[in-house]
Amino acid sequence: MSAPSLSARTIGSEASGIGIAEMSSCSGLSQDTLRWYEREGLIPNVPRATDRRRIFTPRMIAFVQLLARLRATGMPTADMRTFVTLVEGGSSTHQDRIELLSSHRARIAERQTLLAEASDALEAKIAHYRDLIERGLDCGGQTSHRRNTTCVQGSVR
Repeated sequence: MSAPSLSARTIGSEASGIGIAEMSSCSGLSQDTLRWYEREGLIPNVPRATDRRRIFTPRMIAFVQLLARLRATGMPTADMRTFVTLVEGGSSTHQDRIELLSSHRARIAERQTLLAEASDALEAKIAHYRDLIERGLDCGGQTSHRRNTTCVQGSVR
C-alpha cells in the first residue's frame, strides 16, 4: 500500500503543519531554496492555508528533510526530480527507487574514498611541516635562522 499522494489543496489555518520559516529551520534549506524546490517540482503540491501561506504537513517535513540530505550528498537535481516522480508513483516504483538510491550511494562511497585519500595527504603534509618546525629546518631541509621562514613560492617539499 502506498502513502497517499499530496494533492494541492487549501486547508484551514488550524490545520496541522508548519509554515515556510519553520520548514527552513527544520530542513536547513533557506526559504528561497524551498520556494525554488517547489517551483521545480521537487516539493510537489504544497498545500496552502486559507491565507495562501504554505503549510508543510508532517509527511512533507520528513520528505523535505530527505531531499535536503540527498542534495547535501551531491545528488543532482535531475536525479532528485526522478526520485520525486517515483515517490509520487507509489509502491510500484520501490525497486526503481532502490536502484536510484543505490547508484547514488555508490557515488557517495567513491567520493568518500577520494576525500579520505585527500585527507591522508593533508595529514602527511601537516606532519611534515610540524617536523620541519620542530627540527628548526626550512623547506629545503636546511637549518632555519629565523622563525616562521616562508617557503620559496612553488616549493612543495
